[in-house]
Amino acid sequence: MSYIYVLKSLKNGKRYVGSTDLLPGERLKKHNYGSNKFTRRNGPFELVYQESCADKTNARKRENFLKSGVGRKFLDEILKS
Repeated sequence: MSYIYVLKSLKNGKRYVGSTDLLPGERLKKHNYGSNKFTRRNGPFELVYQESCADKTNARKRENFLKSGVGRKFLDEILKS
């Protein structure tokens, strides 16, 4: 099982989209500890959206979609409510 997750910065409102084999809550902890350059500079974060996928390949495809223009609009719509 793989997961796609969306984090929102509590500092500046920016979003981070990622995929992982870890549960999104566990990955959130790593991001809040500054596990990469973007999250180190823009944290702390909260988990605002997650999906599960059957495998890593499908999760990566969905992650890429959510990073596209249409995917960003999709996230804007579902996160606005």
